[in-house]
Amino acid sequence: MDILIKNGIVITMDKERRILKDFSISITDGIIEEIKPEIKGEADFVIDASRKIVMPGFVNTHTHLAMSLFRGVADDLPLMRWLQEEIWPMEKKLEANHVYAGALLGCLEMIKTGTTCFNDMYFYMDEVARSIEESGMRGVISYAMFDFGDESKADDILKEGGKSIKKYNVAGSRIKAVLGPHAPYTCSEKLLVKTAEMAKKHNTLIHIHVAETKEEVETSKKEKGKTPFEYLDNIGFLRDNVLASHSTWVTEKEIKILKKRNVKVAHNPTSNMKIGCGVAPIPEYIENGVLVSLGTDGAASNNSLDMFQEMKICALLHKINKRDASVVPAEKVLEFATINGARALGLDNEIGSVEVGKKADVILVDLDRPNLTPLTNPVSHLVYSARGCDVDTVIIDGKIVMEDRRVRTIDQPQVLNFAMEQARDLYQKTAKEDKLF
Repeated sequence: MDILIKNGIVITMDKERRILKDFSISITDGIIEEIKPEIKGEADFVIDASRKIVMPGFVNTHTHLAMSLFRGVADDLPLMRWLQEEIWPMEKKLEANHVYAGALLGCLEMIKTGTTCFNDMYFYMDEVARSIEESGMRGVISYAMFDFGDESKADDILKEGGKSIKKYNVAGSRIKAVLGPHAPYTCSEKLLVKTAEMAKKHNTLIHIHVAETKEEVETSKKEKGKTPFEYLDNIGFLRDNVLASHSTWVTEKEIKILKKRNVKVAHNPTSNMKIGCGVAPIPEYIENGVLVSLGTDGAASNNSLDMFQEMKICALLHKINKRDASVVPAEKVLEFATINGARALGLDNEIGSVEVGKKADVILVDLDRPNLTPLTNPVSHLVYSARGCDVDTVIIDGKIVMEDRRVRTIDQPQVLNFAMEQARDLYQKTAKEDKLF
């Protein structure tokens, strides 16, 4: 054995959603080999998980990692003002080093809060891939494709978006590249149709923002005569390889379309609340069998990448919105953040649950904390009581990435200093120096 985890409370997230008390887990060559009350034999590294929860690492299905450098820069604005007046002007000044620094910072924050896999859409994706390699994380990456309706640019944009697919989709890699058309309102029909064709050819995922705001829906109806999902379905874009982020403003008809096409949804409750977008119909998605996963969005609109925070807000938001404490219970939210996230990314045969034969993407949560005492319901505690700082150990691909809250793969002070240095450089280029203390 490479690693032996002993005597933990194992929240498996397997089909039976078993919770195993005082169980041990052996890991060999990156794979979970045994899950038993007692495992005999020698191991290179032994972890005593007494008073700890052992669970699958979180799968964050919608991020823009490098936007960690934008944290706190453009708060309290509606989406289109936020994008057009603040974010897009800053992004025009982005350079490779800015993205590398922001992505490293994002990886550091996610490791320390228990995320082991994420789905990212942005620019300079080689720099994001570099941060994945160095940090030891698992990542799905896509180049953000925009042509703003100019079909003459569609072929060149798609060519750029497809580069990562050829470069990074290698068997056994922790990096998976997919296609990322930004949104129906920033992509021409030609770009969307050709993206769908390329995704089918390469058997890959499409990551896209859809129906984030009411204004987006109204504009779509005015310009295209259809709501966003109706339009995408009409042009043949919607298939079982589409992961639609936000999906906040939808009709009953569109929910039926999503179910029929087996489209997956990445729910971003904190970001939707902060930008005032609205409340996604998650109870209706669940009722209709639409797969829902959970994402933080970028740190510019959240402003955190902590999936514990995201789980709690997700559960509470829908209870108050429906005025029904029974909707979106803790068990369902934990599914969103783990096994459903893996399914949304097409990785559920490899990660998302603690099961024999799966890759060892596992985190340990320390229960010796006031906020987690007494232990009555482990799942409830994870969703309603735990925080990212309660994560003690992170294992990704069978390698210990964080031990006793110390990240092994990247140097925290260096990452923080590098991020500050690059943020200062970017802020100077965009006349926002006054934002830094």
